[in-house]
Parts: sequence; C-alpha cells; structure tokens
Amino acid sequence: MSVGPGLEHLLIDGRRVEASGGETFETVNPADGTVLARIARGTAGDVDHAVAAARRAFEQGAWPRFSPADRQMLLLRLAALLERDAEEFARLDTMEMGSPIRHTRGSVVLLVDLLRYFAGIARSIEGTTNAPSDPALFACTVKEPVGVCGAIIPWNGPLWASVLKLGPVLASGCTLVLKPAEDASLAPLRLAELALEAGVPPGVFNVVTGFGTEAGAALAAHPGLDKIAFTGSVETGRAIVRASAGNLKRLSLELGGKSPNIVFADADLEAAARAAVGAAFANSGQVCSAGTRLFVERAIHREFAEEVARIAARLRIGNGLDPETDLGPLVSARQLARVRGHMDDALSTGARAISGGARLTGECHGEGFFFPPTVLIDARDDMRAVREEIFGPILATLPFDAEEEVIARANATEFGLGAGVWTGSVGRAHRLSRGLKAGSVWVNCYNRIDPAVPSGGVKASGQGREYGRQHVEEHFQLKSIWIDTAV
Repeated sequence: MSVGPGLEHLLIDGRRVEASGGETFETVNPADGTVLARIARGTAGDVDHAVAAARRAFEQGAWPRFSPADRQMLLLRLAALLERDAEEFARLDTMEMGSPIRHTRGSVVLLVDLLRYFAGIARSIEGTTNAPSDPALFACTVKEPVGVCGAIIPWNGPLWASVLKLGPVLASGCTLVLKPAEDASLAPLRLAELALEAGVPPGVFNVVTGFGTEAGAALAAHPGLDKIAFTGSVETGRAIVRASAGNLKRLSLELGGKSPNIVFADADLEAAARAAVGAAFANSGQVCSAGTRLFVERAIHREFAEEVARIAARLRIGNGLDPETDLGPLVSARQLARVRGHMDDALSTGARAISGGARLTGECHGEGFFFPPTVLIDARDDMRAVREEIFGPILATLPFDAEEEVIARANATEFGLGAGVWTGSVGRAHRLSRGLKAGSVWVNCYNRIDPAVPSGGVKASGQGREYGRQHVEEHFQLKSIWIDTAV
C-alpha cells in the first residue's frame, strides 16, 4: 500500500531529491505489518547537501529579509494549511506509528494552536536598554537568530515533534535540517511540502530521512550547524552531546523518563484511577513522560491497583484507523520485542500482572504489534521494569507509607521529566511539588500541556525547554551594542 508520491525522496532546498546512495527502506503499518511506502535512505552526503542549503537560506536570498511581521504571517498561513489538511496528517501518523485516529486528530488541533502561539511570539522578541556607569555611553542588547539548526526526532509523535522543532525556527528566523525517525517519516515529509506551500523559502526547512547511525550521526556531528535539538533516548542523547563537541554547537535535549505518579488516600480516587490509566497507557505507553511508576499510599494500594487494572482491561485495542480504538499497536516488531523482554524480566523477578502481560494475537490483531495495558503488583524499586524506561504499556504499582519516603523513592532515578501528585491537601501538594525533582509536576491531573507553558527535563531527562517563550528564546543569541555618545 502506498500513501502518496514523492516519499522516496528527501526534501532539500525546496526540492525533492533522491538520496545520494540511491537506496530506500520500507516503512510499515504496525497494525498489520503491511508496507506503506519506501523512504529515501539519506546518509552523510545528503546531510552535507541539506546543511549547505540551510546555510545559504540563512545568509542569502529572501529569508534574512523577512521581518518579524513576515514570519508571523508565514506561521499563521502554515497553521491554516495544517488545519485544512488535518485529516490527512492524522491518518499518516496513525498508519505509520499506530496511535488511534481520534488521538491523532486531537493532536493536529493542538498543533495548529501551537503554530499560532509561535506566530504571536515572533512579533514580541525584545532586547534591553542598559545603564552603564559612564553617562556618555549608551548600551543595549539585541537578539539575533542563532543560525542553522538541526533536529532529530523520535517515532512516537512524528508530526508533533516536527512542529515543535519547526515552529521556533520560523519564529526566530533560523533555518532547519530535520532528521525524522526511520519508523515514522511520512508526516515530517508532508509537513515540509506544506511549509513550501505556505511560503517558506527554499532551504529554510529541509528533511533528510534515513537511519540514526547514518544520517542522524552525521547531522549531530556536522560542523555547519549552530544548534541541534534532539528528542529521544538518554543513550542517544549522550552520543549527541559527544558529537556536538566538535564546534560546540548549542544543544536542546528532551530525553527519557520514568515518571512517578503518586496517589494519597485523601485524593479523589476515582479521578486518580482514570488518570493513572491515561498517564501510563496513552499512545500504548510510548510517551516520554508516561507515569509508569504508580506510588499508592499503602492503605489503599491493592484496591486502587485493582481498579486501575479494571479500567485498563476495558480499553479497546486494535487498528488505530478504527475510531472506536483506545490503544493501537506498538510502533515496530523491535519495540514489541523490547516490551516483551521487560515483561519477562519483571515476572521472573517476582512481580505479578493483574491485567495484560502477553502479546495479543488472533483474528482481531493478526500480524500487528499489539501488547495490552499491563498492571504489575508486587513490584520493587530495584526491578528493571521500575528503573528503566520501557516505552510500552507496562505500569508498576508500588505502595508507600509517608511523604518523605515517597519523595525520596520517586527521586531515586536518573530521570526527571515529569511527576504527578494526587491529594486533597493543599499543603501536601505544595510540599510534593517542590520536593520532586522533575521538569513538570502535575497536581490532581497528569500530562497537561499548553503552548504557553514550558516543558522539559532535569537530570538525565535533558536540558532546555519546549513550549512557552523560552522555547523560542533558545533560538536566539544575545548581542550587546555600545555607543559612545561623546564622539
């Protein structure tokens, strides 16, 4: 099954071009294993071509002459086109990485809003007027675009990640070379074509598809980049840090998570149970900030875990194109094998599954990569399934007795992306919010996002922020200007 023409090409300097090596690879529908399209296998030479195009666009031609108002209108046009083609993009994401269609439709709505937010920021970039000690001196600061940016994105939200990387680039006046995940390249390629339709000049937004060890590694190390943004695993993030040292390019990293979700007995337990299911199993657990360590006050632990398992067991699992589907497949056979390996390890070290626990097969699931939402009890903090990011629908429930204890246990991880707290006590909400080491803490809710609110990690979960004004500000460098008025 083919999803459209041109997908076997890269998009560089405003044109579809073949990969320099002439090779392609298949992208597969994880719901049934069928081939969707063949994708160009870009390598280091293609990255060189794309970076050169981005550099020309940044320094020459029309783009440097775009005013903040021009960039704002460009973003607004892109938002309108994305809104126009919302169904196409939702279906591309669903077919390639499995997320249910009603979820991908909702994502497109949020991304249109995000582009409009970035459009507003484009007109509100400000410097400062400073007061030197010498009254004859005038000093001010101005913000200038950092330059040519690279971005490497994951497969769990290809359109989402593409818009998150592109929006601040267009708002700031930078240029971009994007390397999508090999498992999910369709929506990023289509977005690049939409950007050209919106009026983005050639070379401002380039997409090089291919494998991380080839195109991704070449982009991370490329001396022609001024900044690189990466979303993905901690291991790959560390490799990108090492690769970026050659020219000391600026870094933004949104890495893995093993987020705690903490439930006290005084919380609204019905709401907390429903939210715990969404926190752990949305997108089949393939979410960086998934709340996969569920700490529950001991007095209610067993009953609460069983309620979460009952809610999870009612979720409808199937092909994401079915509007009734709650959970789709995992993205690939490789990811399914990873999840099954963690499941086997958890069971062999003493945990018990009270829902799910094994791959789904049979008439409804066929050759798809389906794994059900799985709730573990009798888990321990030292188990791999509790310590390591699985990126699949496995939730470990863990009892606790006291505030100080649960804060210490929740923080006993290399990660620090998100955390949830459920309580009826305002004082406890404040204490936990300040005590938890995470970039975002949600109280009596989970995984809420908004274009205006920054998001990111601490510790091994990354550096820099996405969303909010800070996201765009990271694409500027500050220049100080001095004028001696006595001359």
